Amino acid sequence: MIAITVCFIAACTGDERAIDLAGFEADTLQWRAARLERLKGPDGYLNLAGLFWLPEGESRFGSAADNDIVFPAYAAPYIGKLRTTGEGVELLAEPGVDVSYEGIPVTSILISDDTTDRPVTIQHRSFAWTVIIRDGRFALRLRDFENPAINAFPPIDYFPIDPAFRVTGTLRRFDAPRVLNVETVIEGLGYRPESPGTVAFEIDGETYELEAYTSGDSLFFVFGDATSGRETYPAGRFLYADVPGEDGKTVMDFNRAYNPPCAFNDFATCPIASPRNRISARIEAGEKYDPATHATPDRSH
Repeated sequence: MIAITVCFIAACTGDERAIDLAGFEADTLQWRAARLERLKGPDGYLNLAGLFWLPEGESRFGSAADNDIVFPAYAAPYIGKLRTTGEGVELLAEPGVDVSYEGIPVTSILISDDTTDRPVTIQHRSFAWTVIIRDGRFALRLRDFENPAINAFPPIDYFPIDPAFRVTGTLRRFDAPRVLNVETVIEGLGYRPESPGTVAFEIDGETYELEAYTSGDSLFFVFGDATSGRETYPAGRFLYADVPGEDGKTVMDFNRAYNPPCAFNDFATCPIASPRNRISARIEAGEKYDPATHATPDRSH
């Protein structure tokens, strides 16, 4: 079989690149399959069953309605108390309730949060919870590994794979990295990423810029475009790209643009696309959005 190649102009460089279309499509389909597997996996976002902001002091929790934090009905009526201080969150379990950490029953434990080297996950029946810190606030994130939303989730709808939306961008660095204040889907909760600068790229001969956020060895983008609120999620989509080398170049493959966790349930703390990161182009690549995939909390099981 003769390999099919497609040539396109890499944005901002003028360099002509050739890619194997069949290989590009296969890689993209593989990425999509892995994306769905992660969503449905134990650390994915389809099993989320609650997000509870923790005040200072003690909070009782369990499935009984008179708790401060009410879990779904399948949990024990009274699981225990959470004692929150400026130092962290301590769990005090009710006697005789099956609460464990790494398979070992616990009666009390400090729940190390998601900003520490070793976050603690507590389990009870089909439930597991962790403590997260967002904008200086503690919250309990609850997962239900038997959440009906996992099996009910349909295939993700995508735009057709299009190598024209795999473009080369140029990082335009700020004089010094900036800490930005980005809004999230939760009113009053901020997201403060560090940004090295903006990335410029071309779509259909027009130049656009997106503010990039530092995320480990990657650049992270939260962007909106002319499809937002129509074919795609209104608050924007996520995209990762490699941190560029000395030449400042990085590949932005919008075929791998995907919906944030808040597109699927109400228990995520997603940043939304800032006005700076909303562009007029139609990015007809990557994930589309169907409101029917947004799970309504189910406390009946």
